[in-house]
Amino acid sequence: MNGDARQRRRQLRRRGMYLLPSLFTSINIAAGYYAITQSLQGSALEPHHFDRAALAIGFAIPFDALDGRIARMTNTASDFGRELDSLADVITFGVAPSILAYTWGFRCLPAVGMDPILRQKLIEFGAFVSFVFLICGASRLARFNVSHDPEPKNPGRPGRKYFVGMPIPAAAGVVSAVVHFTSGVPLFNLWLSVAWLGLVAMTGFLMVSTWRFWSGKEINLANRHPFQLMVLIGAALALIVQFSNVALLVIALGYMFSGIVARTAYSWKRRRHHQATTVLPSNPESSHSS
Repeated sequence: MNGDARQRRRQLRRRGMYLLPSLFTSINIAAGYYAITQSLQGSALEPHHFDRAALAIGFAIPFDALDGRIARMTNTASDFGRELDSLADVITFGVAPSILAYTWGFRCLPAVGMDPILRQKLIEFGAFVSFVFLICGASRLARFNVSHDPEPKNPGRPGRKYFVGMPIPAAAGVVSAVVHFTSGVPLFNLWLSVAWLGLVAMTGFLMVSTWRFWSGKEINLANRHPFQLMVLIGAALALIVQFSNVALLVIALGYMFSGIVARTAYSWKRRRHHQATTVLPSNPESSHSS
Protein backbone atom coordinates (compact mmCIF):
# COMPACT_ATOMS: atom_id res chain seq x y z
CA MET A 1 0.00 0.00 0.00
CA ASN A 2 2.78 2.39 0.92
CA GLY A 3 4.50 1.64 -2.37
CA ASP A 4 1.31 2.36 -4.32
CA ALA A 5 0.82 5.65 -2.47
CA ARG A 6 4.38 6.75 -3.23
CA GLN A 7 3.89 5.82 -6.86
CA ARG A 8 0.68 7.88 -7.06
CA ARG A 9 2.43 10.86 -5.43
CA ARG A 10 5.25 10.62 -7.95
CA GLN A 11 2.72 10.53 -10.78
CA LEU A 12 0.93 13.59 -9.40
CA ARG A 13 4.22 15.48 -9.07
CA ARG A 14 5.10 14.50 -12.61
CA ARG A 15 1.78 15.79 -13.90
CA GLY A 16 2.33 19.02 -12.00
CA MET A 17 5.74 19.40 -13.64
CA TYR A 18 4.10 19.04 -17.05
CA LEU A 19 1.50 21.68 -16.17
CA LEU A 20 4.06 24.24 -15.00
CA PRO A 21 5.35 25.34 -18.47
CA SER A 22 1.78 25.44 -19.79
CA LEU A 23 0.82 27.66 -16.84
CA PHE A 24 3.44 30.21 -17.89
CA THR A 25 2.21 29.98 -21.48
CA SER A 26 -1.38 30.56 -20.31
CA ILE A 27 -0.26 33.69 -18.45
CA ASN A 28 1.35 34.80 -21.70
CA ILE A 29 -1.96 34.35 -23.56
CA ALA A 30 -3.90 36.13 -20.80
CA ALA A 31 -1.57 39.13 -21.03
CA GLY A 32 -2.04 39.27 -24.80
CA TYR A 33 -5.82 39.09 -24.51
CA TYR A 34 -5.80 41.84 -21.90
CA ALA A 35 -3.59 43.99 -24.14
CA ILE A 36 -6.03 43.59 -27.04
CA THR A 37 -9.03 44.62 -24.93
CA GLN A 38 -7.17 47.65 -23.57
CA SER A 39 -6.02 48.74 -27.04
CA LEU A 40 -9.61 48.69 -28.28
CA GLN A 41 -10.75 50.84 -25.34
CA GLY A 42 -7.98 53.42 -25.68
CA SER A 43 -8.58 56.91 -26.97
CA ALA A 44 -7.15 60.42 -26.78
CA LEU A 45 -9.34 61.04 -23.71
CA GLU A 46 -8.39 57.75 -22.06
CA PRO A 47 -4.73 57.10 -22.97
CA HIS A 48 -4.14 54.94 -19.91
CA HIS A 49 -5.72 52.03 -21.76
CA PHE A 50 -2.92 52.16 -24.34
CA ASP A 51 -0.32 52.27 -21.57
CA ARG A 52 -1.87 49.26 -19.87
CA ALA A 53 -1.82 47.37 -23.16
CA ALA A 54 1.86 48.19 -23.64
CA LEU A 55 2.71 47.09 -20.11
CA ALA A 56 0.78 43.83 -20.55
CA ILE A 57 2.80 42.97 -23.65
CA GLY A 58 6.03 43.80 -21.84
CA PHE A 59 4.89 41.75 -18.85
CA ALA A 60 4.43 38.70 -21.09
CA ILE A 61 7.98 38.74 -22.49
CA PRO A 62 9.74 37.18 -19.46
CA PHE A 63 7.00 34.54 -19.18
CA ASP A 64 7.61 33.60 -22.80
CA ALA A 65 11.31 33.22 -22.07
CA LEU A 66 10.69 31.15 -18.95
CA ASP A 67 8.19 28.57 -20.17
CA GLY A 68 10.63 26.96 -22.60
CA ARG A 69 13.50 26.98 -20.13
CA ILE A 70 11.33 25.47 -17.41
CA ALA A 71 10.19 22.72 -19.78
CA ARG A 72 13.81 21.88 -20.62
CA MET A 73 14.97 22.07 -16.99
CA THR A 74 12.18 19.75 -15.80
CA ASN A 75 12.46 17.50 -18.86
CA THR A 76 8.77 18.07 -19.65
CA ALA A 77 9.11 19.49 -23.17
CA SER A 78 6.42 18.16 -25.51
CA ASP A 79 4.99 18.79 -28.97
CA PHE A 80 1.80 20.06 -27.34
CA GLY A 81 3.75 22.60 -25.30
CA ARG A 82 5.69 23.82 -28.33
CA GLU A 83 2.53 24.29 -30.40
CA LEU A 84 0.75 26.05 -27.54
CA ASP A 85 3.74 28.35 -27.07
CA SER A 86 3.75 29.28 -30.77
CA LEU A 87 0.02 30.06 -30.70
CA ALA A 88 0.52 32.14 -27.57
CA ASP A 89 3.29 34.11 -29.25
CA VAL A 90 1.09 34.86 -32.26
CA ILE A 91 -1.61 36.23 -29.97
CA THR A 92 0.51 38.16 -27.48
CA PHE A 93 3.40 39.31 -29.67
CA GLY A 94 1.65 39.39 -33.03
CA VAL A 95 -2.04 40.27 -32.79
CA ALA A 96 -1.83 42.41 -29.62
CA PRO A 97 1.04 44.72 -30.71
CA SER A 98 -0.33 45.06 -34.25
CA ILE A 99 -3.67 46.26 -32.87
CA LEU A 100 -1.88 48.54 -30.41
CA ALA A 101 0.33 49.95 -33.17
CA TYR A 102 -2.76 50.78 -35.25
CA THR A 103 -5.04 52.16 -32.55
CA TRP A 104 -2.34 54.22 -30.83
CA GLY A 105 -0.46 55.46 -33.88
CA PHE A 106 -3.15 56.00 -36.52
CA ARG A 107 -6.74 55.62 -35.37
CA CYS A 108 -6.58 58.54 -32.90
CA LEU A 109 -5.29 61.12 -35.37
CA PRO A 110 -7.39 64.28 -34.87
CA ALA A 111 -9.92 65.16 -37.53
CA VAL A 112 -9.53 68.90 -36.90
CA GLY A 113 -6.65 70.78 -38.50
CA MET A 114 -5.70 67.96 -40.89
CA ASP A 115 -6.56 67.17 -44.48
CA PRO A 116 -9.38 64.60 -44.11
CA ILE A 117 -8.39 62.68 -47.24
CA LEU A 118 -4.73 62.50 -46.21
CA ARG A 119 -5.72 61.48 -42.70
CA GLN A 120 -7.96 58.70 -43.97
CA LYS A 121 -5.26 57.42 -46.32
CA LEU A 122 -2.73 57.36 -43.50
CA ILE A 123 -5.13 55.47 -41.24
CA GLU A 124 -5.78 52.89 -43.96
CA PHE A 125 -2.09 52.51 -44.76
CA GLY A 126 -1.33 52.25 -41.05
CA ALA A 127 -3.83 49.42 -40.72
CA PHE A 128 -2.15 47.64 -43.63
CA VAL A 129 1.37 48.02 -42.21
CA SER A 130 0.18 46.86 -38.79
CA PHE A 131 -1.26 43.76 -40.47
CA VAL A 132 2.06 43.22 -42.27
CA PHE A 133 3.74 43.34 -38.85
CA LEU A 134 1.46 40.50 -37.75
CA ILE A 135 2.18 38.44 -40.87
CA CYS A 136 5.93 38.96 -40.45
CA GLY A 137 5.72 37.83 -36.83
CA ALA A 138 3.77 34.69 -37.73
CA SER A 139 6.23 33.93 -40.54
CA ARG A 140 9.15 34.40 -38.14
CA LEU A 141 7.61 31.89 -35.74
CA ALA A 142 6.91 29.39 -38.52
CA ARG A 143 10.49 29.65 -39.78
CA PHE A 144 11.81 29.17 -36.26
CA ASN A 145 9.68 26.04 -35.75
CA VAL A 146 10.86 24.30 -38.93
CA SER A 147 14.52 25.40 -38.89
CA HIS A 148 17.28 23.38 -37.27
CA ASP A 149 20.40 25.35 -36.28
CA PRO A 150 19.89 28.11 -38.87
CA GLU A 151 22.84 30.33 -39.71
CA PRO A 152 22.48 34.10 -40.19
CA LYS A 153 23.85 35.79 -43.29
CA ASN A 154 26.22 37.74 -41.07
CA PRO A 155 27.67 35.04 -38.77
CA GLY A 156 29.03 36.11 -35.41
CA ARG A 157 31.57 34.58 -33.05
CA PRO A 158 32.23 30.85 -33.50
CA GLY A 159 30.52 28.71 -30.91
CA ARG A 160 27.84 31.26 -30.09
CA LYS A 161 24.21 30.80 -31.01
CA TYR A 162 22.25 33.68 -32.52
CA PHE A 163 18.68 34.29 -33.51
CA VAL A 164 18.16 34.51 -37.26
CA GLY A 165 15.93 37.53 -37.61
CA MET A 166 14.57 39.63 -34.79
CA PRO A 167 12.51 37.48 -32.35
CA ILE A 168 8.82 38.33 -32.27
CA PRO A 169 8.82 39.13 -28.51
CA ALA A 170 11.55 41.72 -29.11
CA ALA A 171 9.59 43.24 -32.00
CA ALA A 172 6.49 43.45 -29.80
CA GLY A 173 8.71 44.99 -27.14
CA VAL A 174 9.64 47.82 -29.51
CA VAL A 175 5.98 48.67 -30.08
CA SER A 176 5.06 48.48 -26.40
CA ALA A 177 8.16 50.42 -25.26
CA VAL A 178 7.42 53.35 -27.57
CA VAL A 179 3.78 53.48 -26.43
CA HIS A 180 4.78 53.25 -22.77
CA PHE A 181 7.37 56.01 -23.27
CA THR A 182 4.52 58.41 -24.06
CA SER A 183 2.46 57.04 -21.14
CA GLY A 184 -0.08 55.92 -23.72
CA VAL A 185 -0.84 59.38 -25.14
CA PRO A 186 -1.67 58.62 -28.81
CA LEU A 187 -0.03 60.32 -31.74
CA PHE A 188 -1.69 63.53 -32.88
CA ASN A 189 0.80 64.73 -35.49
CA LEU A 190 0.78 63.63 -39.12
CA TRP A 191 4.57 63.40 -39.43
CA LEU A 192 4.91 61.50 -36.17
CA SER A 193 2.45 58.96 -37.53
CA VAL A 194 4.50 58.67 -40.71
CA ALA A 195 7.62 58.03 -38.62
CA TRP A 196 5.69 55.46 -36.59
CA LEU A 197 4.64 53.81 -39.85
CA GLY A 198 8.29 53.47 -40.84
CA LEU A 199 9.29 52.05 -37.45
CA VAL A 200 6.52 49.40 -37.51
CA ALA A 201 7.44 48.45 -41.08
CA MET A 202 11.16 48.25 -40.19
CA THR A 203 10.42 46.05 -37.17
CA GLY A 204 8.37 43.70 -39.33
CA PHE A 205 11.18 43.49 -41.89
CA LEU A 206 13.76 42.68 -39.20
CA MET A 207 11.66 39.73 -38.04
CA VAL A 208 11.73 38.05 -41.45
CA SER A 209 15.31 39.05 -42.22
CA THR A 210 18.23 36.63 -41.97
CA TRP A 211 20.31 39.01 -39.86
CA ARG A 212 21.78 37.86 -36.58
CA PHE A 213 20.45 38.96 -33.21
CA TRP A 214 21.86 38.14 -29.80
CA SER A 215 20.07 35.16 -28.26
CA GLY A 216 21.34 35.34 -24.69
CA LYS A 217 21.57 31.53 -24.58
CA GLU A 218 25.11 31.72 -23.22
CA ILE A 219 23.77 33.20 -19.96
CA ASN A 220 23.93 30.53 -17.31
CA LEU A 221 22.86 31.26 -13.73
CA ALA A 222 24.20 27.89 -12.63
CA ASN A 223 27.86 28.72 -13.29
CA ARG A 224 30.43 28.97 -10.55
CA HIS A 225 30.51 32.75 -10.33
CA PRO A 226 26.98 34.06 -10.94
CA PHE A 227 27.42 37.02 -8.57
CA GLN A 228 28.42 39.53 -11.26
CA LEU A 229 25.53 38.45 -13.47
CA MET A 230 23.06 38.69 -10.60
CA VAL A 231 24.28 42.21 -9.82
CA LEU A 232 23.79 43.28 -13.45
CA ILE A 233 20.31 41.75 -13.56
CA GLY A 234 19.39 43.42 -10.27
CA ALA A 235 20.66 46.79 -11.46
CA ALA A 236 18.73 46.45 -14.72
CA LEU A 237 15.53 45.55 -12.86
CA ALA A 238 15.98 48.52 -10.51
CA LEU A 239 16.37 50.88 -13.46
CA ILE A 240 13.31 49.43 -15.16
CA VAL A 241 11.21 49.83 -12.03
CA GLN A 242 12.36 53.39 -11.33
CA PHE A 243 12.58 54.69 -14.90
CA SER A 244 10.43 52.28 -16.86
CA ASN A 245 9.46 54.74 -19.61
CA VAL A 246 13.05 55.50 -20.61
CA ALA A 247 14.70 52.22 -19.60
CA LEU A 248 12.35 49.98 -21.59
CA LEU A 249 12.65 52.22 -24.64
CA VAL A 250 16.46 52.13 -24.49
CA ILE A 251 16.49 48.35 -24.09
CA ALA A 252 13.99 47.72 -26.91
CA LEU A 253 15.52 50.11 -29.44
CA GLY A 254 19.05 49.15 -28.39
CA TYR A 255 18.34 45.50 -29.14
CA MET A 256 16.69 46.36 -32.45
CA PHE A 257 19.57 48.55 -33.62
CA SER A 258 22.14 46.01 -32.43
CA GLY A 259 21.02 43.74 -35.26
CA ILE A 260 21.16 46.59 -37.76
CA VAL A 261 24.62 47.63 -36.60
CA ALA A 262 25.89 44.03 -36.71
CA ARG A 263 24.65 43.61 -40.27
CA THR A 264 26.09 46.95 -41.38
CA ALA A 265 29.47 46.19 -39.79
CA TYR A 266 29.59 42.77 -41.41
CA SER A 267 28.81 44.22 -44.86
CA TRP A 268 31.47 46.90 -44.38
CA LYS A 269 34.10 44.33 -43.36
CA ARG A 270 33.26 42.11 -46.33
CA ARG A 271 33.56 45.06 -48.68
CA ARG A 272 36.92 46.05 -47.21
CA HIS A 273 38.14 42.45 -47.40
CA HIS A 274 37.00 42.16 -51.01
CA GLN A 275 38.78 45.37 -51.95
CA ALA A 276 41.96 44.26 -50.20
CA THR A 277 42.07 40.86 -51.91
CA THR A 278 41.21 42.14 -55.38
CA VAL A 279 44.33 42.32 -57.53
CA LEU A 280 44.21 45.24 -59.94
CA PRO A 281 45.78 44.51 -63.33
CA SER A 282 48.94 46.51 -63.93
CA ASN A 283 48.97 49.17 -66.65
CA PRO A 284 51.25 47.98 -69.50
CA GLU A 285 51.90 51.52 -70.74
CA SER A 286 53.14 52.67 -67.34
CA SER A 287 55.48 49.65 -67.14
CA HIS A 288 57.01 50.43 -70.62
CA SER A 289 57.51 54.11 -69.75
CA SER A 290 59.37 53.21 -66.57
